[in-house]
Amino acid sequence: MERRTLLLCGLLALTGCGTGGAARRPGVGSARTGDRIAGQADVPVGSGKLVDLPGDGQLLVVRTEAGVRAFNPACPHQGTVVNPPAAGVITCPTHRSGFDPVSGAVLSGPSPRGLVEVPVRVTGEDVVLA
Repeated sequence: MERRTLLLCGLLALTGCGTGGAARRPGVGSARTGDRIAGQADVPVGSGKLVDLPGDGQLLVVRTEAGVRAFNPACPHQGTVVNPPAAGVITCPTHRSGFDPVSGAVLSGPSPRGLVEVPVRVTGEDVVLA
């Protein structure tokens, strides 16, 4: 394969062009914008829930006084799935990195950065992908 063709194929794979749809967002599997991922009642204020999505996707849905947020639950340090918030902190069980449940920012530990937020919105009583 010619080098230029190889580079173009790599770019197309990264951007999602030519794959029949938009680029995959981290953590969402084959779920699409507008898909229901949880009910607000499933996630009481001050808590969070790991939600399985179609196509091996998973999200951490968190509900705080500031509203509902969702994050890719893979710890940026080594990819371990983080635990829902307890005592106001999302914690990675492997090396104890701590993350802010409102912003996903890293609070402590070896993680080099915060959790990746996945946009969601509340529609009625449902939390849906935005």
